[in-house]
Amino acid sequence: MKYMLSWSIPTSTYKPAVEAFLSGGAPLPEGLASLGRWHTLGSTRGRLFCEAKDPVALAQHVAEWATMLEIEVSAVIDDEQAGTAASRVYGI
Repeated sequence: MKYMLSWSIPTSTYKPAVEAFLSGGAPLPEGLASLGRWHTLGSTRGRLFCEAKDPVALAQHVAEWATMLEIEVSAVIDDEQAGTAASRVYGI
């Protein structure tokens, strides 16, 4: 399953979050693969697009950063999958 993680860094944890990222690069646990990661200018917010073969790995990654970042996780599907779902509903 694919997921989009959106994060923001509160000002109170900005420096420790940046230091943690610069020292370790935010590696993903086994079972979680990055499909892309983007940072806003200034790096106070960003997104990680990933695929989880093991949903526990996704929960682990969120927990690893939860003390410094506010993180929202959304399961996502691509255009073809969304089209299939809409077709089933509307018979098109």
